[in-house]
Amino acid sequence: MQSFTRIISLCLILASPFGEARVIPDTTQKPAPGNEAQQTPLSQANYSPAVNYQLQCLGCHLTNGEGAPRNDIPQMTDFVGNFLKVEGGREFLVQVPGSSQSALNDQQLADLLNWMLKNDGIAGGSSPEGFKPYSRAEVSAYRKEGIQDLPGVRRHLLEQMEKIGITIPEAVMP
Repeated sequence: MQSFTRIISLCLILASPFGEARVIPDTTQKPAPGNEAQQTPLSQANYSPAVNYQLQCLGCHLTNGEGAPRNDIPQMTDFVGNFLKVEGGREFLVQVPGSSQSALNDQQLADLLNWMLKNDGIAGGSSPEGFKPYSRAEVSAYRKEGIQDLPGVRRHLLEQMEKIGITIPEAVMP
């Protein structure tokens, strides 16, 4: 068994330079035609909240916020505004990794959350009456505090919602 492991290890060592992707960039490589200009970082781009949703959220939460529960990606459609109805929920929407670690600057993230939480948007009427939009300063402050136990915090917020009579759809459950 030990000799077999040594043979496999030797094969991997010999094969690795040919089997791995190039690690050092090719400095002579030219950009694709039409892509010669230096790219603008997302945090400096002036995209609409809808475009920023497509670039930062759609990959997991899908086109209209429907999520992918089988992959532990919760549905936001017609529900996400309920987080604003319980203590800690407002902070949570900024602090979830997809928000807090996105490439968006604080104002862009505030604009995106406000866009999502509009009652004719992804929130679909779930936001509370008199919803106070996020500000850049508020997002900046909440973003600095991380969530240590994301599933636990989320579960606690959902339990608070149930206590005040909000029905939790199966696609939202952790």
